Amino acid sequence: MRLSMVRSYGTSAAAVEGRLRIFVHILVLLMGLMTAASAQTPGLENGPEKGPAKPIKMVVLGDSLSAGYGLPGPAAFPIRLQKALEAKGIKVEMTNAGVSGDTASGGRERLDWSVPDGTDAVIIELGANDALRGIDPAVTRAALSDIITKLQARKIAVLLCGMLAPPNYGSEYAAKFNAIYPDLSKALGVPLYPFFLDGVAANPKINQADGMHPTAEGVDIVVKNILPTVEAFLGAISGQRS
Repeated sequence: MRLSMVRSYGTSAAAVEGRLRIFVHILVLLMGLMTAASAQTPGLENGPEKGPAKPIKMVVLGDSLSAGYGLPGPAAFPIRLQKALEAKGIKVEMTNAGVSGDTASGGRERLDWSVPDGTDAVIIELGANDALRGIDPAVTRAALSDIITKLQARKIAVLLCGMLAPPNYGSEYAAKFNAIYPDLSKALGVPLYPFFLDGVAANPKINQADGMHPTAEGVDIVVKNILPTVEAFLGAISGQRS
């Protein structure tokens, strides 16, 4: 009886020992796999993990077309653009610095307080009121040039939005005015969106009763059309950050 118990006990001990060896072997394999995985995972063996990218701080410096004249606040161009960018996974902190009735010279005068320190990018949407008032294109050109160069001196990226003159001042005036934006883009090395109201201007269905300011639907079309240009613009800024 005792011998039977000892043999039984001995067999059990051997089985336990065998199982233990298997367990230890598996544990060693698992630890090896975890070590290999951590070596390939940022934030473990390779140093601290980078946090999410900081939002790009952007200002839209403009007139009533960006201020959202005649529209509820959430329908204004900067807000709609921000939502469109966020839907693409691009985080921005947007400031609407649009002032209804403003000219390019007016934008230059308020530039310092409209574009605070820490701003990464500015979309310039100015000139429509200059054209409507028949302001000398040389004056508009000088004001926009000053705005761009001052922002560049502050290391702020610029996207320039073009505007086209109405026909009522004649072809000579229109030619001089329309040339402002491509000329400045080339001379100062800033990206250009040729015509801010592309696809919207002169379409009564998507403009308000005055025929000049887009409806909420019109703003969405402006956003849709300009979005690829803005994405490329912000992509270049993100590339410079990394």
